[in-house]
Amino acid sequence: MKTPSSASLTLQVDVLLFDLDNTIYPHNVGLWQEIDRRIQLWVSKTLRIPLAEAHEVQHRYWREYGTTIMGLIAEHGIDPAPYLHYVHDIDLTPYLQPDPQLAAVLAALPQRKAIFTNATTEHARNVLARLGVLDQFSLLIGLDETGYISKPHPLAYERCLTLLDVQPWQCLFVEDSARNLEPARDLGMITALIGEPANGVADFYLQRVEDVAHLIRPT
Repeated sequence: MKTPSSASLTLQVDVLLFDLDNTIYPHNVGLWQEIDRRIQLWVSKTLRIPLAEAHEVQHRYWREYGTTIMGLIAEHGIDPAPYLHYVHDIDLTPYLQPDPQLAAVLAALPQRKAIFTNATTEHARNVLARLGVLDQFSLLIGLDETGYISKPHPLAYERCLTLLDVQPWQCLFVEDSARNLEPARDLGMITALIGEPANGVADFYLQRVEDVAHLIRPT
């Protein structure tokens, strides 16, 4: 795995594909922690179990199915729409502010840009609008577009690529989750991990999303 400063080539890609939560914005702003808390509350109320047990169920589903909602669908036949509305029904103001630096970096990159998230496109639209970068993305792909099949299930990536109408090797995929990069890399996407390096799962390591510019900046 390489850092942007050690990259020895200029990447030739047509699409810059980004995860949303903890990727487009830093993980330490607290938004994902609030989403996670609401997931636990929803599981507790819906399955009528204590919060501590809901926490265990939530993370078992995450490990086994990729997301909590996929586990709820598989094991309880839950309608995903009310769940997704509840867990993302959050005032973003305390967590996110307009990010002119991110907007400038994205605007300077000529490639088509898209979001690929395990959240809904509505949540993605709200987050991007709050950051002031919604106009930089030509396509938002969420669970509603993939038929409620989430990363890291390979079918989610195949459906994403179909919607983008590109081949895998035409994409640079930027994610904060190492396990969500493995299927992308297996398909042939170029991958970049935001956060701590994880050996073998990504082609590049980025400290923050803005560093993607260093991968494709002309030399």
